Amino acid sequence: MRSENIDHPDGLAVEKVLKQDLFGRVELVRLPDSAGGGLATRRDTRCSRWWTRPLAHWLAAREVRGLAAADAVPDVPRVLSWHSGVLLRSWLPGEPMQIARPRHPEYFQRASRLVRRLHVAGIVHNDLAKEANWLVTANGRPALIDFQLAWAPRRRTRLFRSLGREDIRHLLKHKRYYCAEHLTGRERNILEQPGWLSRVWMSSGKPIYLFITRRIFKWRDREGANDRHFD
Repeated sequence: MRSENIDHPDGLAVEKVLKQDLFGRVELVRLPDSAGGGLATRRDTRCSRWWTRPLAHWLAAREVRGLAAADAVPDVPRVLSWHSGVLLRSWLPGEPMQIARPRHPEYFQRASRLVRRLHVAGIVHNDLAKEANWLVTANGRPALIDFQLAWAPRRRTRLFRSLGREDIRHLLKHKRYYCAEHLTGRERNILEQPGWLSRVWMSSGKPIYLFITRRIFKWRDREGANDRHFD
């Protein structure tokens, strides 16, 4: 399915409201028979608060660019349409990592290949620390969602490589939590040697992020886990 198949994302039947917050609403919707009749995820930024609407629209547009760049990468959503602040993307069935709790090393081997395929395609995800962004599909495969912070620059600069390393470190942190006994020596070295971006983030960026998300937006560490189950 491609975006030209979905001309009117507003007219789709809503199966369930997955999430609603200051940045709008995320819904599980059913596509018309002409587009396959399956399920899709609709992110509507138009119902966000007036003071967060520019940021909500910017984040959704960033997700569109990230997903478009990842179009050839498996196990990520596909953009079906992007109209007037409404993003419609394909639905990936699965459970978020913190619910599925993957403990088999093969899951993390495949997850590592998925992250590296993104990097080869010129994309860094930038939000892999959040367990809710990792899905475990019915056949045990990893899948990635929520590309609002993804970055697909024209050139692979030093910053791109540093962010790519952080993508890998965040995945390894999950592996350490769920099956630490399967960490390799090289993976342990990566975990024990945070890059300069990680050090800057922990010392200055993270306190500001926690203040904004927890005090202003009232989010918690695993905010969005329920809607990610259907995302």
